Amino acid sequence: MKKIMHYMAGVVLTAMAISSCDETTDQIGGSLTSDEDQLNIASKVFNVQTRTVIADTVFNNSDEHLGSVFTQSSTCYLGMVRDPQTQADIKSEFATQFHLLDIVTIPDADKFLSLDNGLPAADSCYLILYVSNPFNTADTLASVKMTVHELDKTLETGLKYYSDFNPMKLGMVRTEGLNKNKMFSYRNLIDNDSLRGTSSYMNNIRVSLNEPYTDKNGVTYNNYGTYIIRQFHEHPEYFKNSYAFSRHVCPGFFFEITDGYGFHAKVSNIGLRLNYTIQGDTSVVNTGVTLAGTREVTQTTLITNDKQAIKKLAEETTHTYIKSPAGLFTEVTLPVKEIKEGHENDSLIAAKISFQRINDESSDSRMFGIPYTLLMVQEDSLKTFFEGNNVPDQATSFYANYNYINSTYNGTNTYNFANIASLITKVWEKYQEGIKNDANWEQKHPNWNKVLLVPITYESGSSTNAQHDMSLTSTQLVGGADNPYEPIKINVAYAKFNK
Repeated sequence: MKKIMHYMAGVVLTAMAISSCDETTDQIGGSLTSDEDQLNIASKVFNVQTRTVIADTVFNNSDEHLGSVFTQSSTCYLGMVRDPQTQADIKSEFATQFHLLDIVTIPDADKFLSLDNGLPAADSCYLILYVSNPFNTADTLASVKMTVHELDKTLETGLKYYSDFNPMKLGMVRTEGLNKNKMFSYRNLIDNDSLRGTSSYMNNIRVSLNEPYTDKNGVTYNNYGTYIIRQFHEHPEYFKNSYAFSRHVCPGFFFEITDGYGFHAKVSNIGLRLNYTIQGDTSVVNTGVTLAGTREVTQTTLITNDKQAIKKLAEETTHTYIKSPAGLFTEVTLPVKEIKEGHENDSLIAAKISFQRINDESSDSRMFGIPYTLLMVQEDSLKTFFEGNNVPDQATSFYANYNYINSTYNGTNTYNFANIASLITKVWEKYQEGIKNDANWEQKHPNWNKVLLVPITYESGSSTNAQHDMSLTSTQLVGGADNPYEPIKINVAYAKFNK
């Protein structure tokens, strides 16, 4: 058995290499086996149809999250920009809880030298957002204004949050709570040039929380940090874990963009910093504690797209689009019947398909980036794939990275899916089973042979699940109903032993 498996593995690799070549079937079989056990391999090429679909419309009309994509991830985005391609605005906002790293320890009250009305207090308190990957590297001084809102209700663990989740509209923001305005740009001008020039420097946005703060019980503190410190001393049980902390002390914050455009960046880390002064064993110590917004707690991104602008792009038929965040996918109709009919008893051992990117000739530095990784997943499985925190298994879901040479974006300029034979076989088997039990099965399952190409972030071999790419990306692919280029083709290879 092991010998046969090694042999078949070699056959598959050979078939994948030659499925799009001109070598004849007889030559292929003879080159792989002896006359006694000759394996016949046949290769064929089929045309493939594609079209653009709006991310909003992929879900069923009855789905409560229609108009969005699943967004719970370890990375948030913030900002508002004008898309040079559509001249429409795109806005990214987010909400986050804070994670208690291990066990948070704040010194006992009698150690504090920072006092307010004789009680322990914070010298200062601020939120810090570490940002990277700016929208426009040529203009890092473009400014936007945001308001940081204190949440009244926390983000519930276990719920599925989509990119239409808006805490403001859902009444989750505390109207009498902390609301802090901040004008900022990507380049942090508060830090001096010498600091920004160091290799260890992480660009950041800091939001001061040093104004008086009144909690839900009507108690006023000199700043938000003092509120956290007093809660720790009065209710240490609230700090045992992130769950208790978010429900009793700090439900989290929502970061809303309120004015300006031209800034958009990845928010890789978020911190809530408290600084205070205590009496150490031998000297006065200026110290503090930082609470973090990380993947261990719930974070959500709210995306606001211009639906009419997106719809107009989707209606173009001389190409298809991939566009993020929460924008456009490419739908691929696999010719499953054509591939399998006449080869029902053959093994489909290779199926290769490539999607050619159309170069953008614009020299505008504000043009969105090229999607780096595309997921191929069955259209009817899209929701469960992301909600289940899955990764491409290379059997029923696949990923392909953008193929270019030396970062010049030339080379083959494609997304190559080397072998999706297992997916086609599974789809065919499901189709056969369906029509056997129900003559109207195909009409009831119109997406049975359709897959989507979806922009994702994913690193093979890591423990991180695949996530929707929420950065600013856009590209056109060869395809569409009125494709003026060479048709998209899928190259397949079948195998069977001669009797």
